[in-house]
Amino acid sequence: MSLADMRRDYCHGALVEHAAGDDPIALFARWFSDAVDAEVKEPNACVLATVADNGCPSARVVLCKGFDDDGWRFFTNLESRKALDLHRHPHAALCFHWHELERQVRIEGPVSVVDREAVQAYFHSRPRTSQLGAWASPQSREIASREALEETFGSFAAVHARGEIPVPPHWGGFVVHPQRIEFWQGRPSRLHDRLQYQRKTADSSWQRVRLAP
Repeated sequence: MSLADMRRDYCHGALVEHAAGDDPIALFARWFSDAVDAEVKEPNACVLATVADNGCPSARVVLCKGFDDDGWRFFTNLESRKALDLHRHPHAALCFHWHELERQVRIEGPVSVVDREAVQAYFHSRPRTSQLGAWASPQSREIASREALEETFGSFAAVHARGEIPVPPHWGGFVVHPQRIEFWQGRPSRLHDRLQYQRKTADSSWQRVRLAP
C-alpha cells in the first residue's frame, strides 16, 4: 500500500462547546485523565517545537512532568539545543497526540525557567541511573563513541556510589505559559472538531472560538 492510500475515518468522539467549557486547563486535565484511563503509552509525551537564531524551527518529543494554570513543565539539560533555543527565543509550542482517542492538543506561549527548588525536587524523584545520566551526557553535543559515553557514566557512578547525587548545574526545566490552546478531536469525513482558546490580555481570561478543520 502506498502512503497516499493510507487513511482512516475518525469516529471515536466529538468536541462541542457546552461540554468543553470555558476553562482550557480544566479541559486538558479531563482529556489527560481520559488518555491515562485508555492506557495510552506515555500520555505525557509531547512534541516541543523551538526556533533557532536563523529562524529555522526544530522539534523533538519530551515528557511533560507537570501542568497547572501557570503552564506545562518539562526538564532537560540547560546546555542542550532546545534549551539554547529557548534561552535566546523564549517562546515554544507543544503538541500532545493521543492516537487511541483521536485527539490532539496544541499549546503555544512564552517560556520561563523552572525555579531551582522545583528542579531539585523533581531531580531527586528520578531513578538513580537517570540522575547519573544527567551528569554523564553532554546533551546535543558531539561525543567520540557509545563506549566513551558509557565510560563517563561509569565514572560518575563510581564517584556517586553512595549518598545523594547533587543536581548538575547544567540541568533544569522550563515552563510553557499558555497564550493559545487548541483542542482537536477527529471526526468522520475529515470534518474534525477544533476549539481554540486564546488568552485575553486585559484580564487573563480565555476567549473560545471554533476553527474550520
